Amino acid sequence: MNAATPSYCAYVLQEHCSPLHIAYHDTEYGYPLDSDNALFERLSLEINQAGLSWLTILKKRHHFCEAFEGFDIARVAEYTDNDIDRLMNDASIIRNNLKIRAVIHNASIIRSLQQEHGSFMKWLDKYHPMSREEWTKLFKKTFKFTGGEIVNEFLMSTGYLQGAHHEHCPIYEHILTLSPHWNILS
Repeated sequence: MNAATPSYCAYVLQEHCSPLHIAYHDTEYGYPLDSDNALFERLSLEINQAGLSWLTILKKRHHFCEAFEGFDIARVAEYTDNDIDRLMNDASIIRNNLKIRAVIHNASIIRSLQQEHGSFMKWLDKYHPMSREEWTKLFKKTFKFTGGEIVNEFLMSTGYLQGAHHEHCPIYEHILTLSPHWNILS
């Protein structure tokens, strides 16, 4: 959501809100993730959302998971030009060459981070807490196709930055029980 639209919590309460949005808001958005592949999936989906609606991504999510082999970092990091051609010809996903190449590149970077830090999550934890601006600088220096909005949504949606839910949202209290990174004093 951006400044011109209501918060995600308010958005999902609208009469004609898609059940996909409601399910994502209630069961995933802002929840801490516990695996590198899950983090990689979320980053990849956020990258693919750029310029499109989140509903488009939610509708295509299953297809993305199939096309990118469950967002298995090791596999995606090894993709070749043949895989890029396969993905560019897959009408069930977003066929954007820059986004596809960014996902593959980022898988290679995450694999390097895993080797150096033990996991992508440990690399994120190493830099937590930081401001949105500091995170954005770090991501732009480290990954491809990671502008401020993509970084912000990735970090909020995975519990690294506060703001996914308003304090009056019933999901907010539930997320607090899961110890999101933003609520852990470092």
